[in-house]
Amino acid sequence: MPQFIDITTQNAVATVTLNRTELHNAFNDEMIAELVEAFTQLGKDNSVRVVVLAANGKSFCAGADLNWMKKMIDYSFEENVVDALGLANMLKVIHDCPKPVIARVHGAAFGGGVGLIAACDFAFAVENVTFALTEVKLGLLPAVISPFVLEKVPASAARRYFLTAEKFDSDEAKRIGLLSGVLPDELALDQKLESVIAAILANGPEAVAQSKVLINDVLGFQWDKAMKLTSEMIAGRRVSAEGQEGMKSFLEKRKPEWAR
Repeated sequence: MPQFIDITTQNAVATVTLNRTELHNAFNDEMIAELVEAFTQLGKDNSVRVVVLAANGKSFCAGADLNWMKKMIDYSFEENVVDALGLANMLKVIHDCPKPVIARVHGAAFGGGVGLIAACDFAFAVENVTFALTEVKLGLLPAVISPFVLEKVPASAARRYFLTAEKFDSDEAKRIGLLSGVLPDELALDQKLESVIAAILANGPEAVAQSKVLINDVLGFQWDKAMKLTSEMIAGRRVSAEGQEGMKSFLEKRKPEWAR
């Protein structure tokens, strides 16, 4: 049984719910492995037509777990590459799931949490969600999530939010393409999801799956190349002096040297 996620299925709709509420659904190695297994199996399940990715608690996903970050500090470059590829593979499994994947977003999504949303086919959120790509604050890069984020948002938006680490709200997330819609409250959010799911269920399941393949093939993303490049880039930052200082300062709850 998964420890950090819940999986329910009803009327051809599977809901995968992040459930590390005490840590704002931040992910670690175990949670990543559970998500890979869940989306792999749901992709093969003919009784499932749609997958909703949701979360319990106050936040959708706060990105990387602090204890996971502590381990990274002592990893070699090669160990960091392997670690980053694990995250990249999780995002790609969600992205390539044969079933439409819809993110139901509330609370906050930071760093890898934004990547998780971008890996879904589309996403809907309530009005008061806070988003941020905070990696540069730690001397790191939003490298592994970048192929997925850049598939959704224009380069102009990525240049701003990758470089500034500014927070932005649901309306801005919709404007730049990360979200498909913003709803006033969770009741309206669930009603919107029901409407979109009904539209999907009216379509041929094989045609829907092949449409996802079509989009990827036409866009021509070289995912394997991108995953290798971005994993090596983040590994390089993690073992760099600046990356080490950034992670240590964050874990020690102090300002990094460059911000003093």
